[in-house]
Amino acid sequence: MNETTTRDLADAPAITGERADLLAALAKNRHFLRFTTRDLTDEQAGQRTTASELCLGGLIKHVTLVERNWARFILDGPSAMGDATTMTEADWAQWADQFRMLPGETLSGVLAAYAEVARRTDELVATLPDLDVTQPLPKAPWFEAGARWSARRVLLHIIAETAQHAGHADIIRESLDGAKSMG
Repeated sequence: MNETTTRDLADAPAITGERADLLAALAKNRHFLRFTTRDLTDEQAGQRTTASELCLGGLIKHVTLVERNWARFILDGPSAMGDATTMTEADWAQWADQFRMLPGETLSGVLAAYAEVARRTDELVATLPDLDVTQPLPKAPWFEAGARWSARRVLLHIIAETAQHAGHADIIRESLDGAKSMG
C-alpha cells in the first residue's frame, strides 16, 4: 500500500458519497467489535466463555487478519489470500491460532494491530482509483470457481465479516461478565 503520511491525508479532499458511506459502516462495526473489550484484562480477552474456541482477543486477531488479507486482495489479487485447497494440517493449525490469544499476546497489542490495519484499509478506500476494479477469487471450496469480486464487493464483505464477529463478541462478553454493547 502507499506510504501516505498523516500530512498527505490531511491535505486530501474529504471523502464523500459511496466511499464515505462504506467507511462509516465499517467504522461503526469496528467500534462495536472493539467496544466489547473495554476494561478487560489480557486474561479475560483470552478466555473462552462459550462452547466455541472463540475469545474476544482471538476474534479481533481474526478480523484483523481477514481485513488485511482482503485489502491486499484488492491490490494484488488471489496471491494475497493463498490457496486453501493446498493447506496442510500445520497450516490449518496456524489458522486456528488466530482465534485465540497466544502466550505473550496482549489485548493492547491486538487492538493496536487492528487499528493499524483499519488505518491502511481506510487509506486504500480513500485512494483507490475505482471501486469497480475486479480480481479473480482465490481457489477455495467456498468460492465459486472463476468468480471475480470488485473492490466494492470486497469492502462489503469486510463490513459484513466485522459486523458478524462484533455480534459474536457481544455474546462472548456478556457470557464473560454480563457486560453488553447495547441495552
